Amino acid sequence: MKFLPTERFTPSFSAQAPSDAAHVLAFVGDDLLLTDGDALPHPAFLTALGQPECDYGIGDLAGVPCRLMAWPQGTAMPATLYTVPLRAAHGRIHDEFFLVAARAKQLLHWDRDHRFCGRCGTATRAAEHEAAKVCPACNNRMYPRVSPAIMVLIRRGDELLLGRSPHFKPGVYSALAGFVEPGETAEACVHREVMEEVGIKVDNLRWFASQSWPFPHSLMLAFTADYVSGEIVPQPGEIEDARWFRFDALPEMPSPASIARALIEAGVATLRDDAR
Repeated sequence: MKFLPTERFTPSFSAQAPSDAAHVLAFVGDDLLLTDGDALPHPAFLTALGQPECDYGIGDLAGVPCRLMAWPQGTAMPATLYTVPLRAAHGRIHDEFFLVAARAKQLLHWDRDHRFCGRCGTATRAAEHEAAKVCPACNNRMYPRVSPAIMVLIRRGDELLLGRSPHFKPGVYSALAGFVEPGETAEACVHREVMEEVGIKVDNLRWFASQSWPFPHSLMLAFTADYVSGEIVPQPGEIEDARWFRFDALPEMPSPASIARALIEAGVATLRDDAR
């Protein structure tokens, strides 16, 4: 799984949908629409769904236009089409399509969240050539939201600190994570979140990678760090459990679609090399 945008994809925006010769990222409700064989649907297959609630050009993949189309939840579909949650689409569709679908999903949330102006309540319209909703009454412009969040994998000797949130699937542990506050740097957020969530101090922060995470509009900024001091005290309501795990005795890990999985696997590989 790649976490940086593929070099073959160029993001753009057009309120005018591209031609039928396009990769279509289609959604019904919040779920991605696929055809038999786990393929993206051709626009001709989508006429049976009726008028879409949005239809935008969102970029080019290897020179082929990419098109976002969406219909409300409950829209009737022919038997040749089915929906799948975006997370579950990872591994079913090509990684490049998954990356474009992640962009499409975030733009879909933006479109639905800004149909009316937050200042005066007037119905908005999409700008022609940038991802912005424009209010015709007060000229307020509303752009897609991106919420930066840090993730950090902490090392202590041959152990990694992993925790689980109450909303995780049973048995799954992951690296610690939290949203960046206004006015806060990503590095300061790492120190604050680690102290808040598990009550320990870290240092030697090292950059790992980033991932656009469309659930609904996060940008994950991943780091590694070294343990300094303190005993684990899980934050009530946020961390159900947290503990140190030897690199060769880990619990169930997050989805392969997530940067958390890549971060943990990279940490394990480093510790395994150090143990040789």
